[in-house]
Amino acid sequence: MTGRRRLGGRWVRRRPLRTRLALAASAAVAVVAVGVCAAAFVVLRVQMTRQLDLNLAQTATQLTQRTRNWGPTAGDTSCRYQAVPCVQIVPADPARDPRERYGLPVSPATRAVAAGRGAPYYTGLTVAGHPVRMYTTRLPHKDEALQVALRSDTVERGVHQAAWALAAVGAAGVLLAAGLGYGVSRTGLAPVARLTATAERIAATRDPRHRIELPAGPGGHEDEITRLAASFNTMLGELEQSVTAQRRLVADASHELRTPLTALRTNAELLARADRLTDRQRDRASSALTRQLREVTTLVNDLIELARDEEPRPLLEEVRPAALLEHAVAAAREHWPDIAFTVHLDPEAAGITLPGVPARLTRLLSNLLDNAAKFSPPGGPVETGLTAGAGAVRLTVRDHGPGIAPEDLPHVFDRFYRARAARALPGSGLGLAMARQIARAHGAELTATPAPGGGALFHLIFPISPPHRAQEGTGGEDGPG
Repeated sequence: MTGRRRLGGRWVRRRPLRTRLALAASAAVAVVAVGVCAAAFVVLRVQMTRQLDLNLAQTATQLTQRTRNWGPTAGDTSCRYQAVPCVQIVPADPARDPRERYGLPVSPATRAVAAGRGAPYYTGLTVAGHPVRMYTTRLPHKDEALQVALRSDTVERGVHQAAWALAAVGAAGVLLAAGLGYGVSRTGLAPVARLTATAERIAATRDPRHRIELPAGPGGHEDEITRLAASFNTMLGELEQSVTAQRRLVADASHELRTPLTALRTNAELLARADRLTDRQRDRASSALTRQLREVTTLVNDLIELARDEEPRPLLEEVRPAALLEHAVAAAREHWPDIAFTVHLDPEAAGITLPGVPARLTRLLSNLLDNAAKFSPPGGPVETGLTAGAGAVRLTVRDHGPGIAPEDLPHVFDRFYRARAARALPGSGLGLAMARQIARAHGAELTATPAPGGGALFHLIFPISPPHRAQEGTGGEDGPG
């Protein structure tokens, strides 16, 4: 039996979800329908039997008032007629029995009722081949029992008819349950079917632009399946954006690499014919080749950095933003000797430590400082500051260059985006994109705004728990990339 149950369970689990849901719904409705029919049958049978018992009790009461001096009497009709009760009087002492044979069965319980030692009772039996319901009670002030019996053919027939009728209703209920189960599974799993079809279509076409149709209306039907479909659509939207960004990155990288690679090939071909060049031409071609190799190397390194999704967790350590800023500014002064870099440190922020990767945070600051120096006029200032308060550490970098045009502001941190004013300057357009990626990997937010009075102002905000002092300074080791 246990093996059969296991086989049945495996068979059910192997069925499709729609089949299992239909079976479950059908079984639930069928159990309810059969249960209601069974309960109705029991109630009907009890009520019909009770009505027959009431008739017997009333008949016995009437006969008790008319049979005060009858004495022991044997039943004379043997319950041959349905509407005529069969009556007999049985004494407590068998010696007083009449000579005639009793038509109804006499048992010790009957003698006990006649003697007053037993309570009245009802009995179902068969007399002369007919179903009979008999009531036995004691005659008052006499040691005799009165037995009244009525044919129960009508009751039995009614019970049988009701049983067949309820069985038909139950069968119809089971069939209806099967139809309802199929309808419920088909309707309830329709969004799941659409979700599955969409997923299979995306897998076949590799096109994440497909979406699942949701119920129309302001709010639609806020059920679990609809929320699942909405979440799946949101996931598809994110996937589409990711694929689009990946394709755009590849296209932009190809475009950015085409020019320096062409120049590299040209200079390499030129140097291959060095015997035809003058010393000055060879030096110029060699310098151009070296510079272009450095630009290509920087671009490739930046692309590799941007391809990283998150910072390596094992490299996290407690770092001091103040020390990182001073280190990055010192390196920027060597790289940009014509720019006046200034640092303003809030005393409260000087000793705060944050979890991070020192080399990556140093790269972030270096990119911001290089961007500010690139747009600053010769001898112009680049102002940096570090403050703490309101549960955050705020680092700012400001230049006094041409600033950011309103149409360029939404695209400042896009990969390979270069404003019109910056297209003549060196660079690949990846520095700020990399800076924002590093900031987000550390739980910080990097924003850009036009500075009052001209120039650009970058805000780097690190949320912190209650600040604590560092025991020792922890600075970054990498300089600007």
